[in-house]
Amino acid sequence: MTGDVVDTGPMRVVIADDAVLLREGLIRLLTESGHEVVAAVGDGNALVEAVVTHRPDVSVVDVRMPPSHTDEGLRAAVEARRRVPRTPVLMLSQYVEVSYADDLLATAGEAGGGGIGYLLKDRVAAIDEFLDALRRVAAGGTVLDPEVISQLLVRRRRDDPLAALTPREREVLALMAEGRSNTAIARTLVVSDGAVEKHVRNIFTKLDLPPDATTHHRRVLAVLTHLRAPFSAG
Repeated sequence: MTGDVVDTGPMRVVIADDAVLLREGLIRLLTESGHEVVAAVGDGNALVEAVVTHRPDVSVVDVRMPPSHTDEGLRAAVEARRRVPRTPVLMLSQYVEVSYADDLLATAGEAGGGGIGYLLKDRVAAIDEFLDALRRVAAGGTVLDPEVISQLLVRRRRDDPLAALTPREREVLALMAEGRSNTAIARTLVVSDGAVEKHVRNIFTKLDLPPDATTHHRRVLAVLTHLRAPFSAG
């Protein structure tokens, strides 16, 4: 998840988590880092209301919230993005729940879909990385936990839409899915920026992504293709 640092300046943040200790910890962390927590809530309905009322720069949302502690947070985040288009959301989860991540990613499928992220709660302890991920999402980027990506890459079937990509292009696409810029990808793979730009162009071409779309939109579409490529768990 490391890459070039994105500086969005002070952010206005909504926090939605029914665990009081984590919620208070996030409030303290963000406040001490110079950001403003405009609302801190404990259920999905309150999240939607807070987003509509405050129009935050980004929301941090637990996937599982009352009453059933299954996917209420996710469904509320999707509803918040429907009510306030492009509103950036960073989801937190105790476990890797790939289907939930995919549901959230679907809301970024349209051009200008706004920033989205999906991280395991353990990542919050790595404060600098967590804050960097939050800034990336607020800036309109897509940030995915490496564990989520790993589970989506398990033994793909032959009809894999990524089959045409070279191993290096797959590496580049996986790093794109983590929210890294071309420069950060180049540093990670120890290649030139130009080489990465060429790989990205090849990825767009091989995945038959619309040439008339913006570069950001094509990156989102490429990541969605990467994550939705079929796989088998056996």
